[in-house]
Amino acid sequence: MVQRIGLIGCGVISDIYLRNAALFRDIRFTACADMRAEAAEARAAQYGLRAMSPDELYASSEVDIVLNLTNPEAHAAVSLQALDAGKHVYTEKPLATSRADGEAIVAKAREKGLQVGSAPDTILGPGLQTCRRMIDDGTVGPVISGVATIMSRGMEHWHPAPAYYFQPGGGPVLDMGPYYIGALVTLLGPVAQVTAVGRVGLAERVVTAEGPNVGQRIRVEVPTTVHAVLGFESGAQVTLLASWDVWKHAHAPIELHGETASLRVPDPNFFGGRVERAVDRDSWTGADMADRFYGRANYPAAKPIHANYRGLGLAEMANAIEGAREPRVGGAWAFHILDVMLAILRSAEEGRGLAVASRCARPEALTDDEALSLLHEAPLRRVG
Repeated sequence: MVQRIGLIGCGVISDIYLRNAALFRDIRFTACADMRAEAAEARAAQYGLRAMSPDELYASSEVDIVLNLTNPEAHAAVSLQALDAGKHVYTEKPLATSRADGEAIVAKAREKGLQVGSAPDTILGPGLQTCRRMIDDGTVGPVISGVATIMSRGMEHWHPAPAYYFQPGGGPVLDMGPYYIGALVTLLGPVAQVTAVGRVGLAERVVTAEGPNVGQRIRVEVPTTVHAVLGFESGAQVTLLASWDVWKHAHAPIELHGETASLRVPDPNFFGGRVERAVDRDSWTGADMADRFYGRANYPAAKPIHANYRGLGLAEMANAIEGAREPRVGGAWAFHILDVMLAILRSAEEGRGLAVASRCARPEALTDDEALSLLHEAPLRRVG
């Protein structure tokens, strides 16, 4: 049965979800809503949807799943209202911005017999799934150590309204951490403990991105550089470098080092990329995922350079609902990612190592055939 989707939050990211929706067999958008009625009306006209108020969307008999694309500070309130209305929820990352809110969402879904899913669904792309198979089949051997790097100069140079990212609930850990920690948990399993340090790099940021806020001065209220060591239940130890105070660097997004090989994991912000392996001290060998369906460049539409199939996780969740199973990007996984990120920030603030209380199962691997079965029509070349 096709799951009918009502979208709340008609900002920039809504476009890629709506554009990609036509690819997938098990979802169909029916409605959209936004606190700004004009934003909902514009998206509705563009994609042939019904524009509603948020309350109308929660109550609509034409909506089975609420897609929550609001700002992070509103994620919990919107998700809880949707669950109270009897709707399944798929939310953009992070699940919430506080541990209590994340727990409440997962508990409410369980109480109501509903499903919660969460971005990032990039873990389902061929880049991460190829790495997952290489770990599972023993190609890499048990992972001993690794490094993950989230490093850039920040948001104010390209984002037209970046103030939120430097306020509580923002910062590189909560903003980009879901991609990297989500990937690491998918590959290595749950995190058991963290130790971190952090600081504010620049006390003030000046918006240089074109738009109405150019020249705005932003007081920075959250750490913009955080270094953390993550101890996984499996025994792996990974250093996470998260900074918006970097001009340029030469680090790979994620490198993992196992007993039999080292593995370069592609950028977890996207679905494809290049996977590389080293079995000696001389060279890396690997393959690009550009010939795999979900690895093909499709974004930006005018001149594609990235594989951006956001909505894959929503489609996989719709399929999970039909099959009465847990989605791969489900609530327990999303809550554990949130728990790890908040533990990192608290460890840096308190200057001590912390145990991570929550646990989750590694999401089930997604085979090529399973990934392609979510499409309306499988491509001629059956690769995931």
